[in-house]
Amino acid sequence: MKKHNGMRPQDIAVLLKIISFADDKWRNIDLANGVGISQSEVSEALNRCRIAKLIDSKKRKVNISSFTEFLIYGLKYVFPAEPGSMVKGIPTAHSASPIKEQILSDTDVYVWPNSKGSQRGQAIEPLYKTLPVLAKEDKMFYELLSIVDTLRVGRAREIKIAIEELTKRLKNA
Repeated sequence: MKKHNGMRPQDIAVLLKIISFADDKWRNIDLANGVGISQSEVSEALNRCRIAKLIDSKKRKVNISSFTEFLIYGLKYVFPAEPGSMVKGIPTAHSASPIKEQILSDTDVYVWPNSKGSQRGQAIEPLYKTLPVLAKEDKMFYELLSIVDTLRVGRAREIKIAIEELTKRLKNA
């Protein structure tokens, strides 16, 4: 068995993708395609998540309470994000649904850098490089990633809304 050397950003994306499936009838190939990583990387991510107790021992069901706690209290320290320069990209954090509908500010727009993006804003490095393009194919996954980015870069009010939205989406997962 491999030693656990800490979480990696793609581990968070894999767990969020599992949640977006809404059932446990997925295969590793589905996760690999949905996150844009190899099947062996999916397997390693699931093993790290099992050791961290973020997924059950059969590696099928996300441990929602532990995962929520990690996202709210630990994510911004383990995978911090700092807004960068103005670029064209895909909206994220509080600049994307479901947070943007509850925020009246247009001053801070955050985007994942992408030449095919629809908006200009401050660059936020995604958790994993493949996510901006793939997230647009799955509304729930995109919303979860945007909520997670809000937890990484948001201010107190935005984080409070993100926690409410995260809780709402995870309570039935």
